[in-house]
Amino acid sequence: MIGIKIKLEYYKKGSEVKGCLKILILKKIKVYSRNFPSQDDDEEEEERDDEEKERDVKKIFNLAKPCMNDLLDYLKTALESVKIKIAENHLVFGLDSYADTGKYIGIIWGILSVVNSMHEKLKISAEPSFAGSVLDAKGVNEVDIYPLKLVVPTIKLVSKKEIRTLIRGVLDER
Repeated sequence: MIGIKIKLEYYKKGSEVKGCLKILILKKIKVYSRNFPSQDDDEEEEERDDEEKERDVKKIFNLAKPCMNDLLDYLKTALESVKIKIAENHLVFGLDSYADTGKYIGIIWGILSVVNSMHEKLKISAEPSFAGSVLDAKGVNEVDIYPLKLVVPTIKLVSKKEIRTLIRGVLDER
């Protein structure tokens, strides 16, 4: 099948952040690549601040209520069209207090044991650092998406009146 591959590699240590996002179609042809940080990031952030607009979330939620079951069914179908190839992430976590570091790393390990058991390709780990406040991470993530599996479910979803009303309401709030 025709697939789209999304690959994200990142590295954060202290205030240094490096990474690369690649999007490939047919799993081989690169259509988008972005290294970060880039100089364009600061300019885009300034432009976004000017565009902030008040949105009525309550109105959108009321429009989404009648079609929640349809949206959940579509989400399940969409998740079936996504395949995780690699998800290797490592976190280094530390606080100024040794006791707090131990307490929170224990909570993180508990959560990660549940998350890692959800999929055989997930390899997420964490280690404590007792050298002051630290939050560093590195990882490689690769996901394949098969958009042709979503064509029929998308047509079925959009053919429902409640969904079209929700789409119009979201577009009006923009």
